[in-house]
Amino acid sequence: MEEVTPLNATWHVNPQKSALLVIDMQNDFVLQGYPMEVPMARRGIPRMQEVVGECRAAGIPVIYTEHILLDGFNVSPLESTYNPALLAAGMRKGSFGSKVVDGLRPEPDDVVIRKHRYDAFHNTQLETVLANISGPRQVDTVIIVGTLTEVCCDSTARGAYMRDYKVAFVGDATGALSDEAQRATERNIAAFFGRVLSTGELTAEIRERREG
Repeated sequence: MEEVTPLNATWHVNPQKSALLVIDMQNDFVLQGYPMEVPMARRGIPRMQEVVGECRAAGIPVIYTEHILLDGFNVSPLESTYNPALLAAGMRKGSFGSKVVDGLRPEPDDVVIRKHRYDAFHNTQLETVLANISGPRQVDTVIIVGTLTEVCCDSTARGAYMRDYKVAFVGDATGALSDEAQRATERNIAAFFGRVLSTGELTAEIRERREG
């Protein structure tokens, strides 16, 4: 397969200007046998934990998203049209399945953004939170981990890019439905929308700025 030359590797992660987005690591996506199970997301939890821990140590704010559907009415009709199983189960407001898995559970001061679309910026408070969480207009970079790589992580990365945020997409701390989907998304992000880093590369950049 032909390699894509990254077009945007001219910046490095600055902890003082960054925020971490943990995308949709909810029980329904992660736990075995649950409605939207993504085995790759489950396998990626140790690396996600490493990223969260490193960010906390560097003072980088941690923001979680939860993808939420409702029983009272169909809040995401096209999503359920393409995946009819969602009409009956999955990510229901207030349910155990809608909550972030224990291994990545938000801390009391973390922000949790609840969304009804793949892109975490769409009709949510995320843009306002990012604009103020480290002081007015201080955050210019988002670090992305979570699931699904090719859906909500990708959509949110593109949403961030369209709003002029630098995107650090942590490839080994995101989970797709297949290796093929993971590779394709990483190629697109690296070519057009941000930087694709490993957990180790991200950690090295954060520590370099902290210790420098």
